[in-house]
Amino acid sequence: MKTLSLCSPAKLNLFLKVMNKRSDGYHNIETLFERIDLCDNIRLVSYPTGGIRIFCDHPDVPLGSQNLAYQAAKLIKDQLGVTRGIDIKIEKCIPVAAGLGGGSSNAATTLLGLNQMWALKISKRRLLTLARTLGSDVPFFVQDESWAVGTGRGDRLKPLRLKTRLWHVLVVPPFKMYSREVFESLRPGAPSVLRTEKEGLMLRFRSASTLSEVEGLTKLKDDVNILIRSLRKKIFSALAGSLRNDLEIAIVRLQPSLALLKQKLGRLTTHGVGFSGSGPALFVLAEDRKKAESLKSALNKEYRRVFVVGTF
Repeated sequence: MKTLSLCSPAKLNLFLKVMNKRSDGYHNIETLFERIDLCDNIRLVSYPTGGIRIFCDHPDVPLGSQNLAYQAAKLIKDQLGVTRGIDIKIEKCIPVAAGLGGGSSNAATTLLGLNQMWALKISKRRLLTLARTLGSDVPFFVQDESWAVGTGRGDRLKPLRLKTRLWHVLVVPPFKMYSREVFESLRPGAPSVLRTEKEGLMLRFRSASTLSEVEGLTKLKDDVNILIRSLRKKIFSALAGSLRNDLEIAIVRLQPSLALLKQKLGRLTTHGVGFSGSGPALFVLAEDRKKAESLKSALNKEYRRVFVVGTF
């Protein structure tokens, strides 16, 4: 029996532009990934023979073939004819279905871990090819970089050698969102005005057919390079105007209360607030770790899941 313990990190999307729907049902996007130091813990236990078993301490994580880490292990076993057995023990710290890529990260960590544990000598190029079959975000975690631009489904990567480290306060609302339902809500012809009596809000959307964003919530910037230049030069004051997430219109349509939350968080910083991926997690950019910790202390009084995270 051999064991290996690994860190499985989360991600944020500081920029996410949705361009068009593909023939395979996915969307072409352009996104800026940031890997962060909020991590699940994964312990791999290998046996001379056997199958794949998943163990997890979170009730919402599937333990069978629907689990992406299971699928990653099966892919390795099937592709390379491995007959060894594997237990994958996942200690969840990354919130589930929050737009933080926890499941994708678990799959990537399993691919990397089994390659190491079983001395398979799979090249990085082949690992990336395998990762693309598992999910759009899995290749980013296999790439093992702090920053990358993703195109295609987000699975075609250009690593960025940025020395910048950001600090964020991450606020995760008490409900889950799944990428498929969020992307499906980007349908053309959706209502251009959303009313909600409960929050006292009326949200007016710009043209839903062009996948635009919620008016007043995010300023449009068409070029991810604007954001990259600000990060490279560490011009933090310019970050707020460069953040973008085209899924925001769908996220807020599904959960209108998130518009109010984003506006509230926006009053706490001049550096910007954004949704990560398909949400509902929101990140607040802070000047430094000390400021982030101070913001977290204030937010802890009202919200249960608040984290201070940094570039990893």
